[in-house]
Order: sequence, then C-alpha cells, then structure tokens
Amino acid sequence: MPHSLYLGSGIVQPRLREFEMITNNTEVLETDSLGEYVKYRPSLHAIKSCMSYSIIELAVSLFTFALFINSSILIVAGASIYGLPEAEDADLFSIHHLLARSIAPIAGTMFALALLLSGISAGIICTISGQIVSEGQLNWSMRPWLRRLVTRSISITPSIIIAGAVGREGLAKALSGSQVALSVILPFVSAPLIWFTCRGTYMKVAVRDGSHQATVAANDDAEQYVQMRNGWITTLAALVIWGVIVIMNVALLVLVGLGLA
Repeated sequence: MPHSLYLGSGIVQPRLREFEMITNNTEVLETDSLGEYVKYRPSLHAIKSCMSYSIIELAVSLFTFALFINSSILIVAGASIYGLPEAEDADLFSIHHLLARSIAPIAGTMFALALLLSGISAGIICTISGQIVSEGQLNWSMRPWLRRLVTRSISITPSIIIAGAVGREGLAKALSGSQVALSVILPFVSAPLIWFTCRGTYMKVAVRDGSHQATVAANDDAEQYVQMRNGWITTLAALVIWGVIVIMNVALLVLVGLGLA
C-alpha cells in the first residue's frame, strides 16, 4: 500500500524524540512544519541508533513473518485449486468456496477470517497514515475518536452501498479496482522518496556540540554536517525497482483497457 511509506516515516519520529529524551534527559520540542523555523531536528546519534533498530525490525518482519506467510498462501493455493476450471476467473467468494471444497470447510473459514483481519489492519494503517500526513504537512489534528469515525465511515460506506446495489459481483470488482488504483499510485508516491533520499541538500545532518545544535554556516562546512544520502548502489537498485513497477503498471493498465485483466 503506498500510504505505508508515510506510516514508516511517521513511526520513526516518536522513536527519535524518545531516544533524545532518554539519552540527553531533555524535553524535545515538536516540529512545526508551517513555522519559519523547525524547532526539532534529530541528532546524528539518534538517527543512527533508530536507523539500526528500524533496519533490524524491517528485515525480521519481511524475511520471517511476511516471507513465510505469503509463501504459504501461494503454496496452499497452488496445491489445492490449481487446475480447477473455476479457479481461472475466481474472485474472493469463489476462492472461499474452492478452499472449503478442496481442502476442508475450516480452510474457507480461516480464509474469511484472514480477510477480515487484514481489512482491519489495512484500515488502521490508512487511519494512522492520514493522521501523519494531516498533522505533519497541514498542522491539522483532530480528536482520535472523531478521526476514527470519519475515516471508517469514508472507507466502509462505499462497500455497504456497492453490496446493497450490486451484491457480491460488485464487491469483487470494487476490490480489484482498488488494488489497481493502489498499484498505479505507487510510482507517484515512491518517486519523491527516492529523489529526496538521494539529494545531499536534504539528507545532511548537522553535528551537535553537546546538547546544542551546531550553527548552520552559509558555505556548509564539511565539519558541521554528515551526509546521509543514498549511495550509488542503493540509488541504482531503487531506480531499477521503480522502473519495473512503472512497466508493470503500464502493462496492467493496457490489459485492463483490453479487458484481459
């Protein structure tokens, strides 16, 4: 989901502030993105510590839980419903029926429960991502209960209307359409991320003297800054992956336009 990029960036912010408060035993001011001056910039020590923690956390979650769960989904689906005539054009409801029939009724129930839990998780991610964007870019915040009510209403109401109007077939098509939209949006969301993380102008970190931040000189002396921009290997890998995503999205749109996907 493209908005997960915002969520990942937002989760790190409290960790940086907590690290500063624990190590320096000082209160950290909040960032005012609309003000003339930024009140808080994390120290180099906090950035390196939180980055190491985040890399380990991401690697463990991707190469253990995510890898085995997604692999198990593909293996079970391939072993149970591959080759069945109904599997070629199956939607979520058909997959539930096929799993319950080819494996056991409990398999269909587990599939439905997994979809419910993943939907709840996706809704939470969307809510928190919207909160991060609105608070960070717009300096606009609202009470948690009101934010949850508004975002849940926006996300659930179209599904209720579609289900009441056209039933299961409409829900299946709406889900497929939402996945296509998220896929098409991904290159537009990830391109600025790659651009900014490769620019030394934005990725330099001022070196602090004790608890005070070093003064930013007009000529950006090397002694005052440490560059944290992506290396050429990371940049090249990011561009290749981004290019593959763009090509696949173009192919997807062509296939959708031809009615083949």
